[in-house]
Amino acid sequence: MKLITLKALLGLLIFDLRGFSRNFSKMHDVVSHWPVRSLPIDANIVHQICDAVNYACVWYPKRVLCLQRSAVTTCLLRDCGVAAKMVMGAQDLPFKAHAWTEVDGQPINERRDIRKVYSELERC
Repeated sequence: MKLITLKALLGLLIFDLRGFSRNFSKMHDVVSHWPVRSLPIDANIVHQICDAVNYACVWYPKRVLCLQRSAVTTCLLRDCGVAAKMVMGAQDLPFKAHAWTEVDGQPINERRDIRKVYSELERC
């Protein structure tokens, strides 16, 4: 668990250092081309990675927003052989945008009715 949390912290830092919060197309390109490794999948890996990202967000020195969190979660899951997708959506009034991660079409580490609140804009 400590190793996954350390990887999550490193992922959050890389997100900031590469300027992904200011360059959406660059971040989108990295996440959409991040390969799913061909590994046997541990039944608990999704839960372990969600916990690790949650811990990393607590220890990260600045506030972690949903785009950063979902990009790191998606890439970590793909590193572990899980075909995760990052989804970005928005609601009209009041306007809000949000990003989350899905596995097998289900939001993870997120409220289950997220797709009722936000209309999907992009999936990568």
